[in-house]
Amino acid sequence: MDGVPNEPDDNALMTAYATGDQRAFELLYSRHRAGLYRYILRLLRDRAATDELFQDVWQRVIGARNGWRPSGSFSGWLYQIAHHRINDYWRARRHRPAAPIDAEERVAAIPDQDTPERTVSEFEQRRRLQLALETLPREQREVVALRLEQELTLEEIATITGVGRETVKSRLRYAMDKLRVEMKP
Repeated sequence: MDGVPNEPDDNALMTAYATGDQRAFELLYSRHRAGLYRYILRLLRDRAATDELFQDVWQRVIGARNGWRPSGSFSGWLYQIAHHRINDYWRARRHRPAAPIDAEERVAAIPDQDTPERTVSEFEQRRRLQLALETLPREQREVVALRLEQELTLEEIATITGVGRETVKSRLRYAMDKLRVEMKP
């Protein structure tokens, strides 16, 4: 969303929010809420836990506003907060998540207004992709979500996850290789 003509970028909005501009926060929230929520949900696979963590991330943004100093992108900072909270969640749970029981129902609930044949074909592709994503280790699933869904750079992902750029690149490559194998007809 940054770079839209006549629209302030995220860092400028956060700086404005830090000085008391509530509208700036509302714009930041509207720009990032859907992507952040999807990112957390993809990693937690639990809607109730996602709702709680999502709110916590935004509370941390609100709490950090007075000390905000743009040293990188706002979205990178936001996803780093989320990454740390997700790690805290798993540390507290001390287990790897199971695949969601209702994965197929979730995919089936995605609306599509094309022809029935195309709808079935696209549904099958989405279902296969979702199932393939669920087979990836959490670290690989996370870099795929950050790169493909949030369109973050390898450097931003490295900062968020706390690993080197080459590790991110490697995780992404292994994940994509696994997804290609899983998605073959």
